[in-house]
Formats: sequence, C-alpha cells, structure tokens
Amino acid sequence: MAEKVIKKPVRKTTPKAKAKTAAKTKTKTNAVKNKSAAKKAATKKTNIKKSVVSSSKPSTNQKSNSNQIRQSVSLTSTENSKNNEFLFIAGEEPHRERTREILKKHPEVKQFLGKKNPWSMAIILIGVAAQFAITWSMGVAGAWYWSLAAAVFVGAFLNHSFIALVHEASHNLIFKSPWLNKLAGILVNTPMVVPSSVSFAIYHMKHHSFQGVYELDADIPEKWEANLVKNIWYRKAIWLFLYPLFQIVRTARVKEVQFLNGWVVLNWLVVFAVDAAVIYFWGFNAFLYLFLSFWLGFGLHPVGARLIQEHYVLYPPQETYSYYGPLTYVSLHVGYHNEHHDFPSTSWNNLPKIKKAASEYYDSLHSHTSWTKLLFRFIFDKKISLFDRVTRHERGKIQLNAPVRPDLDLMSQS
Repeated sequence: MAEKVIKKPVRKTTPKAKAKTAAKTKTKTNAVKNKSAAKKAATKKTNIKKSVVSSSKPSTNQKSNSNQIRQSVSLTSTENSKNNEFLFIAGEEPHRERTREILKKHPEVKQFLGKKNPWSMAIILIGVAAQFAITWSMGVAGAWYWSLAAAVFVGAFLNHSFIALVHEASHNLIFKSPWLNKLAGILVNTPMVVPSSVSFAIYHMKHHSFQGVYELDADIPEKWEANLVKNIWYRKAIWLFLYPLFQIVRTARVKEVQFLNGWVVLNWLVVFAVDAAVIYFWGFNAFLYLFLSFWLGFGLHPVGARLIQEHYVLYPPQETYSYYGPLTYVSLHVGYHNEHHDFPSTSWNNLPKIKKAASEYYDSLHSHTSWTKLLFRFIFDKKISLFDRVTRHERGKIQLNAPVRPDLDLMSQS
C-alpha cells in the first residue's frame, strides 16, 4: 500500500509581509553592530584612562612621590575641548601630600618656612617710585604712542613685579604684622590703576585651600566663558586681552566668600585717588601709560602667559606648573608655582632653595621655560582651550576661612 505524501500548504508571502521581515532583520543587524561599537568604545575609554594614569608616573631614576601619582585619577574626557567639559579629578588638591613627604625627607627646608622678607618693601618703594617717574615723563612727552611703547617694553614688566609683591603681601610674607602687609599691598597697588590688593588676598586664599573646587576657586574660568572662547585662536587672543574683565566677573561665582570690608574700601579710596591725581596733574597720556601697563601685564603680553602657565593642563593629569625661564627674576620667582603651592609660607627669594633641596620632586614634573612660547602655543594650538583646567568636588577637611599655612601646620605635626 503506497504511503500518502502529505504536502504542507505553501503560504504566499505578500509584499507587506516581506517588508516587515526585512525590517526585523535590519533591526537585529543594527543591534549587533551597536553592541559591538559600544564594546569597542568601552575598551578605548579604559585604555585612555590607563594611559592618563601611567603618564603621571616619573621615570625609574626620577621617582617622584607626588600626590598626582597617589590619588585616584579620573578624567571626564580626554577631548574636553570638543566635549565642552572641564577635566575632573577625584580627591583633594594635590599639594598637601607632597608637602608632607618633602618635610619628612628633607627637614632642612623647614628653615625657609614662615621667614619674612622685609626687603620686599624696599623693592616696592623703588618700583613704585620708578613707575610714577615714567608716568610723569609720559605726561611730559604728551603723545599716546609713547605711552603705548613704554607700557609694552617697560610698564607691563614693572606691573608684573607689582603683582608678585601684592601676592607676597597677601600671604603675609613681608612683615610679621598682617595689617602692615595689607598696607604694603595697597602701596604697591597704587600704580596699578584698579584697586585689587585686598580683594585679591581674599579670593587667592580660597584658591589655595580649595584648588579646583568650582564654587570656591575664582581662578577657574566660568563655564559660559570657556564655551564662548572654545579653542578658536582669535577668541583666545581676545580673551587674553580682556582677561582683567573676566577675572572680575568670576568672583561673583564665589558666593560663600564675604567680599566687602573696611580694608577693601580703603584700598578703593587710595587707588582711585591716585588715578584722579595722575589725570589732574600729569594729564591723560600719563594715565594711559599706567592703564596700559596694568592691562598688558595681566593679559596679551609675554608676562601675561603666567596666567596660562600656572594651572592649564597641558600634560594631564598634572594640574600645577612652574616657570623657570629668564623672566623669573623680573617677576620675583612668582613662576615657581608648584613650590609655592607646596610651601605657601615661603617668601619669593626662598622658593628656588626649596626646589634645589627637593629637586627629585620638582625635576620630574613638567614645567615651562618660556612665557612667550607658551603664549603663542596657547593661542594657536587647537588642542588647547579654556576647558583644560582641573575641577574637583572634594574640599577636604579645611574650614572655609582657615589660614593658608598647610606647610607650617604639617611642620608642627612632624
């Protein structure tokens, strides 16, 4: 008996069904591709993070115990310029741990801590007298182009040394008495057109205690400021030229700090009175020289590159950089920025001695030797933007208004 062959009915596929099947196949293919791409991206991100951590390690014969190696490093983006994000590092500011280690390994540096340098007052008197003498001569010359030339080649450098002296006064490194330091700061501020000595001290102390904390560190650009400038060369040049204005605006972000007090008012009255006296007695061109000296000394000028040198992250994850070039003597070693943050109770003349004593800690760090070269690199390098700054959330156990003397505190504990 022959078997019956039962044939299954063949279902006819309509065009609509074909399209539906094709769509499902395409969806599955895309899902596989996306999963594979995500896996590759995750692997790439892990490799980037590993390379950033390893880049902070010094060579075998240059073993630095910098806190930048010890701390947990996590950068939000290695292409922060494109992603419009600041670099983020977990943990406290990097200097306190290195200070502790240097004090332990090189106790000889203790002799430099807390020592005042009253000779800074002599430099203030000579420098201020010289600046006002040039100011008077610009009034006599009576031509704006002489004021401009003198400001570019002389005044901006003098003004930059005044910034360093204001900085010394803010750390109480000239006299033992805090109020004498305030008066010294106001005196050196008189040829700088804008009253800033006392207010600078207020915000600068927060920069030391809470480096990288966006809400307290006015040295970090505003987010809208960085978004506005981006990495476009002419915008960076304009930003540098207008830097004093941006710096003033940033202070409004630091809401936890009390700005106005009697010393600030006194600073305003003295400096504005000097401005008025210069215009009244010596004329507009004399004041123009003072103004341009101040303006260029803070921005679009070789000495203005110090603003970039100190904390713009050109070699991540290192967030503080020193300058050891020829202008260090004109600027009273204000470029020794790693040394200063590690030992803020050390006067400017002793910072090179700190570096020499603990050379294995500082020679292994990236540093700059030319402000002029750095200025042009910052402007024209598309890889650099205002987002190349480290931010953090960790404030540590430091009180908001605690004195900035971590080196002295750690010395007393050792």
